[in-house]
Amino acid sequence: MPKLLYQGHGSFRLTADDGFVIYFDPYAGQGYDVPADLILVTHGHGDHNKTALCAKKPKCKIIDNEKALAGGKHNSFEIGGVSVRAVEAKNANHSPKHCVGYIVTIDGVKVYAAGDTSKTEQMKTFAALEPDYALFPGDGIFNMGLKEAAECARLVGAKHNIIIHLKPGELFSRKKADEWDAPNKVIVEPGEEIVLRAAD
Repeated sequence: MPKLLYQGHGSFRLTADDGFVIYFDPYAGQGYDVPADLILVTHGHGDHNKTALCAKKPKCKIIDNEKALAGGKHNSFEIGGVSVRAVEAKNANHSPKHCVGYIVTIDGVKVYAAGDTSKTEQMKTFAALEPDYALFPGDGIFNMGLKEAAECARLVGAKHNIIIHLKPGELFSRKKADEWDAPNKVIVEPGEEIVLRAAD
């Protein structure tokens, strides 16, 4: 079963059973010493794209928003037995032409990483994909706030919902995480690693 290490802000790491390592939006916290096979970047802002922080395996691949949106469409990738699908993301400060989320399937577990976003039309299609985990931002500054993030969690219908990107400039806000009124909520603190399980 894969593991998720939440590093803080919008940054986290997935590790597969076979040691395949994926970093998402590297920037905050600790835990970049495990060499990456894949780094996923949702957009070009400095608090999401510090790929130099990550130790890398010789054949490490980096997929950023430009590659994810190459050809004017949301692209999909198969790397090391992991499937990656770019999906729509947008907010008051990010055009959907320059920002993505990702749906990643790793060891049979489907994880939706929303990226920096507010509610999108595409989210209503995700429940049919039966995601196991979904990670939403909730800062309410440019992205959705807690109320909208809870609405999106209900719309996406993941088995487990995790709130991140709660307080720019800090790793996390436990107070805001506790206030988030989402179904199937799982609170993960920075530096905490959890085991991900596919739905039965």
